[in-house]
This record gives sequence, C-alpha cells and structure tokens, in this order.
Amino acid sequence: MAVMTFDTLKFMRTLESSGVPTVQAEAFSKAFKDASGEADLVTTLELKQTISEMKFDLLKWIVGLSLAQFGLLIGVLLKMG
Repeated sequence: MAVMTFDTLKFMRTLESSGVPTVQAEAFSKAFKDASGEADLVTTLELKQTISEMKFDLLKWIVGLSLAQFGLLIGVLLKMG
C-alpha cells in the first residue's frame, strides 16, 4: 500500500512566505491534509492488527468445525458398523 506523506509545516511556511497570513496558512494546511485522506500510521497498524485477529478467529472456527465434522463422521461410521 502506498503511503502519502504530507509535510503540513513546510506547506504552511511556503504559504506564509508567499504573503498568506499565518492563521489562513494553518487553516489551508489542515484543510488540505484532511481532504487528501491521509491515513494515520496508528490507524494503519490498528487495521493490520484487527485483520490478523480476524484471521486467527477464522482459523479457530475452521479447525473446530473440521474436528466436529470428523467426529460426526466417525460416529456415523461406528453406528453403521
């Protein structure tokens, strides 16, 4: 996944050096960062951890159901024999 980094301080200083007042430069910088949809690293790490936990839960269900199916099959075979 590509990660876009945005240097808000550099952006703000560029605007200020062009004559934009500091308050407006800060507002533009924040607005651009919000609009660009830049994901926080913490959010990405949390997402990866959640996916990992979901994979583990899915694996537990698959193994559990496989064991139950195997047990049922053994029970049916013993009942028939």
